[in-house]
Amino acid sequence: MILKINNLSKTYPNGVKALDNLNLEIHKGMFGLLGPNGAGKSSLMRTLATIQNPDEGSVIFENIDVLKNPMELRKILGYLPQEFGVYPKMSAETLLDYLATLKGISSKKERNVLINQVLEITNLYEVRKKFVDGYSGGMKQRFGIAQLLLNNPKLIIVDEPTAGLDPAERNRFLNVLREIASSNIIIFSTHIVDDIKDLCNDMAIMNGGKILKKMKPSEATKEIKNQIWSTNCVRENLDEMEKRLLVLSSKYNDDNSINIRVYANEQPAENFTPATPNLEDVYFIALKNFNKTDA
Repeated sequence: MILKINNLSKTYPNGVKALDNLNLEIHKGMFGLLGPNGAGKSSLMRTLATIQNPDEGSVIFENIDVLKNPMELRKILGYLPQEFGVYPKMSAETLLDYLATLKGISSKKERNVLINQVLEITNLYEVRKKFVDGYSGGMKQRFGIAQLLLNNPKLIIVDEPTAGLDPAERNRFLNVLREIASSNIIIFSTHIVDDIKDLCNDMAIMNGGKILKKMKPSEATKEIKNQIWSTNCVRENLDEMEKRLLVLSSKYNDDNSINIRVYANEQPAENFTPATPNLEDVYFIALKNFNKTDA
């Protein structure tokens, strides 16, 4: 199972270049697409979901030319956009029955079996009689997964699905994705590094409509081993540090000093100590290098 994206470009009427000759190859499992807001992630997701057409390029999934035969892909596609709306005053099982009918499942018996299955998978079976518009944010996101599973999709696209979820809801949602990832391609778009770290077997960093880096999360930090340094400083010195060093991140300590993490081939100064690289460091290095070349 493989998704091939070749030379994909998209410029909107307002002049924004959302996709810039983008190339990517995605295999079975959970694929994380990590990037800041405005990176072009949603434009890519909408294009892959056949909601919009690119200006040029191609998308091939298995034997389907997605841009030429969008209806063929839609038969095996599951899509959860950033904003997932629901009909008011409809229970989960009623709304799922309606959506299953729209997906072409004409047998009531078959629909009932499928609906019970997806409600169990998404841990919503006990609240199946409740109105979906009264669900919490996390429950609505899990309902979104339930509805996209109705047609047994082979390609699943979820766009910024954990935004606004509290930690418990986020964990429940991510556990559902883990459960269904083994036999599908799931593309998981997010700007939250922790969503990618323990969930995805492959990933890419995106900004400016381009893929900046593609790697496995488990191997991402190897190439910056012994190149991450940490020190504490006062707020007044932070601007000066940022001018002469590649500061990746900073956060306040309990004593109101600031701990900074720096990327450098050698120890920047005596007060810096080696730090263990993490995925967030890899992400910030890619973004800062992109901003340098884009400036």
